[in-house]
Amino acid sequence: SMITFAQYLQRCSYEGLSKLVKDVVDLAHKCVAHEDDPECTKPLPSIFLDEICQVEKLRDSYGAMADCCGKADPERNECFLSFKIHHPDFVQPYQRPAADVICKEYQDDRVSLLGHFIYTVARRNPFLYAPAILGLAADYEHALQACCKADDVGVCLDEKVQQTSVIKEKAKKISVKHQYTCGILKKFGERIFQADKLARLSQKYPRAPFSELHKLVGDLKGIYKECCEGDMVECMDDRAEVVNYMCSKPEVFSSKIKGCCDKPIVERSQCIMDTAFDEKPEDLPSLVERYIHEKEVCKHFDADHNMFMAEFVYEYSRRHPEFSTQLILRIAKGYEDLLGKCCKTDNPAECYAHAEEELKKHVKETEDVVKVNCDLLAEHGERDFLKAILIRYTKKMPQVPTDTLLEIGKKMTAVGAKCCKLPEAERLPCSEGYLSIVIQDMCRKQETTPINDQVAHCCSDSYAYRRPCFTAMGTDDKYVPPVFNPDMFSFDEKLCTATPAEQEAGQMKLLINLIKRKPQMTEEQIKTISNGFTAMVDKCCKQSNIEECFGEE
Repeated sequence: SMITFAQYLQRCSYEGLSKLVKDVVDLAHKCVAHEDDPECTKPLPSIFLDEICQVEKLRDSYGAMADCCGKADPERNECFLSFKIHHPDFVQPYQRPAADVICKEYQDDRVSLLGHFIYTVARRNPFLYAPAILGLAADYEHALQACCKADDVGVCLDEKVQQTSVIKEKAKKISVKHQYTCGILKKFGERIFQADKLARLSQKYPRAPFSELHKLVGDLKGIYKECCEGDMVECMDDRAEVVNYMCSKPEVFSSKIKGCCDKPIVERSQCIMDTAFDEKPEDLPSLVERYIHEKEVCKHFDADHNMFMAEFVYEYSRRHPEFSTQLILRIAKGYEDLLGKCCKTDNPAECYAHAEEELKKHVKETEDVVKVNCDLLAEHGERDFLKAILIRYTKKMPQVPTDTLLEIGKKMTAVGAKCCKLPEAERLPCSEGYLSIVIQDMCRKQETTPINDQVAHCCSDSYAYRRPCFTAMGTDDKYVPPVFNPDMFSFDEKLCTATPAEQEAGQMKLLINLIKRKPQMTEEQIKTISNGFTAMVDKCCKQSNIEECFGEE
């Protein structure tokens, strides 16, 4: 309850929210005894929002957000969600109490100490879902339990700070992935969401029967809908049910989750998510017989189209943990489209006989993209890799602000640095998985600030084909460059006192601005100007009259 209120009412004090939490908890106790009471029949999200709408002077602190109270659910909730601020500057990061008092505070009032931690993390991360926040609180409590027995509590906790920064990184990663999944569910709907999750779970639990994973995906769809709509209590509750179900028969899913099932309920869920993929069974037969050589394929396809395709995704995914879920969905879509066409012909079997070669084209395209980019990174290093990305993407979408393009370029370079050093079997799912998150972020911004027709098409057309669509995108021919302005290229002595990182950023922005004004520039021209810039900085920063030198150069 505290997490839910803190994520909606980010400006409220801990004490203020504690009153709202008490109201809801009191109502829960009342409803246990009197289930038929009218107040108890309302959906949980409505109970929380009703409580928020009764807050005195809501408009004084939150302005236009108070207008949400005039709407009916579910529009009221959608309205409240739109006012959540990611990493708000008015919320300071969590400050742990001083070393000499923290253990006493923990012993005297554990609920308050951990409550303040949960409150701060929740209001700083309004989209981070409740199980993750409670998991972080459990990590924090473990650190306290260990350190309060140590001779020097401060030193022990400082060592654990290293773990705390790991915890923060973990929280950030969970939050980004959660927002990404919510975005896919909202943009592309339940069928795509379920197919993507089924592919992932089939890769992770290749020994589990289809019926179990199909059930799990259906349950997860409901949980994500609740989580994405901010209904954290139901989300927590239903997630715990799914985890309990998996833990009631771990041998069905994977021997790797057994250890997680021994942990407290709050820690189980994240533990299961973090477990490695199970080894696939060795005796899996080839899919060619069942899905290409089988004469009755069209009969099965027409009888129950969705179930037939779900089984195909399951069978294909469990055999290919080295592929990204997006690639698997492209293969499934290619196969589905082929059957849709072939099953209408007089001789379907002959029509889809070449399916395997057709589907392999998707694999080759993706493997080639990963190889080309990883080779470029290995041969030329991160700096030149970033330059290549910036040149590529500024030509594709020159309308994007310079700082945003640099940020996108850095994110894509970070994906390369992270994924290209992995073993061959992990490179592709890592690269396309993280690139899809970068692209999704870009597409979310495109909805409120349209970039160009090419980007709009790639963002909306198909989830599975998003990345190849961006890869194949050419220079935007409709773009009219702004009038050339020499002021864009005026330099001063700040360049000489700038840190190497600032100089680097300055050079990258210069590159982006040049391409925005001259999108048809060749690689050779870009190289000449880049080298000229470096030489100019080296030369002028040694002169007595720096400004004059820059002017001449």
